[in-house]
Amino acid sequence: MKPASNHQSIGQAMHHELKQTLGTWQLWGIAVGLVISGEYFGWSYGWASAGTLGFVITAIFVAAMYTTFIFSFTELTTSIPHAGGPFAYARQAFGPTGGYLAGAATLVEFVFAPPAIALAIGAYLHVQFPGLEPKHAAMGAYLVFMALNIVGVQIAAAFELCVTLLAIFELLVFMGVVSPGFRWSNFTTGGWAGANTFSMGSFHGMFAAIPFAIWFFLAIEGVAMAAEEAKNPKRSIPIAYVTGILTLVVLAIGVMVFAGAAGDWTKLSNINDPLPQAMKFIVGEHSGWMHMLVWLGLFGLVASFHGIILGYSRQIFALARAGYLPDWLSKVHPRFKTPHRAILAGGVVGIAAIYSDELIQFGGQTLTANIVTMSVFGAIVMYIISMLALFKLRRSAPNMERPFRAPLFPFFPAFALVAAVICLATMVYFNFLVAIVFAIFLALGYVYFLLTRHQREAAPADALLEE
Repeated sequence: MKPASNHQSIGQAMHHELKQTLGTWQLWGIAVGLVISGEYFGWSYGWASAGTLGFVITAIFVAAMYTTFIFSFTELTTSIPHAGGPFAYARQAFGPTGGYLAGAATLVEFVFAPPAIALAIGAYLHVQFPGLEPKHAAMGAYLVFMALNIVGVQIAAAFELCVTLLAIFELLVFMGVVSPGFRWSNFTTGGWAGANTFSMGSFHGMFAAIPFAIWFFLAIEGVAMAAEEAKNPKRSIPIAYVTGILTLVVLAIGVMVFAGAAGDWTKLSNINDPLPQAMKFIVGEHSGWMHMLVWLGLFGLVASFHGIILGYSRQIFALARAGYLPDWLSKVHPRFKTPHRAILAGGVVGIAAIYSDELIQFGGQTLTANIVTMSVFGAIVMYIISMLALFKLRRSAPNMERPFRAPLFPFFPAFALVAAVICLATMVYFNFLVAIVFAIFLALGYVYFLLTRHQREAAPADALLEE
């Protein structure tokens, strides 16, 4: 195929250009907002497998993995500030096939996380309006927040910061309201996979609970996908990442301990609204605190839902711009300068997942649990590829500008890599059917990748990393 002229390439690049408007506080809001719904729901499914005490150990292990991962991942993000994030890092390190694997895994993570959050939004609204079907409310959430993301990244990021601050405030209020009923004995009773003493079965439960501990922190790496829209990514992204992960670790520990100590924690596992139900132990079903928690609790879910829509749209946009997906998905709205087609495409997939009970509800797990697990599979594979890319680029591109270098290299990225491999192996063992579905997604995507080489050859040269 004849290469495009310089004039054509410049025109194409402008047609695919994002607007640089995001500051440090907005990036911190995105970092925490992407994840904070994990404090409101999802994690309590881990109690059903591991018990409260077993899940604490699992959560500490996963928190250590995420902390070392983020400190290492930040080196990649600041060195290669690209909307594709992990896709761009893997592509530079391992070529087009590596880029495909990282991009596809990230896409699964970010496309399957929003329907799980949307279902939780529906569950919270159902508490307030029992006649409202949760799935219909979830679809309504998609329509509203896709529209907000299309209107503009500056507006979207400002909204994200506001709802994130409100969500943090609400988590602190929750801990304060349930604190009068705090009983450590409530938390520890049956704390080892349903037993009061540690046994070999406790190990089984702790490993099975890994996906739900990951849900506490899933998607924080999505800040990387806003790198092209940051005013000063080499300075602002490290600050956003480091302060973001520290904020989330403190909140995760606080919410988990206070919820479990408020009453019978077994009633909080396998549900989408553990915080309102935990508060019922203390203030009763008709308290004004309950109504406040439901309404303000929505801010946490909305923050993540809205932020992950931003994340998946940039991933779809970057993959399409580079020729890994159809080019029409990379078009930017002429007025708002946002990837509107990518936003809508991810929303279609998410809404379909919400209404696909018979397809996604299998293996003895709920619809939400399977969607969460699918998203986590994508995340873990992407973490592994990203850490391998970090090691590869340290060797193959020693002179690359690195505004932020991973501390304690090679120990931090090595720990993150080994921990991610352990997580992936245990997840395959305990969620084999979901793993098969995930592998089928990757295989079908790889067939498309092989058949569309011409798209990558025709992509605008200045939007790509060298292959």
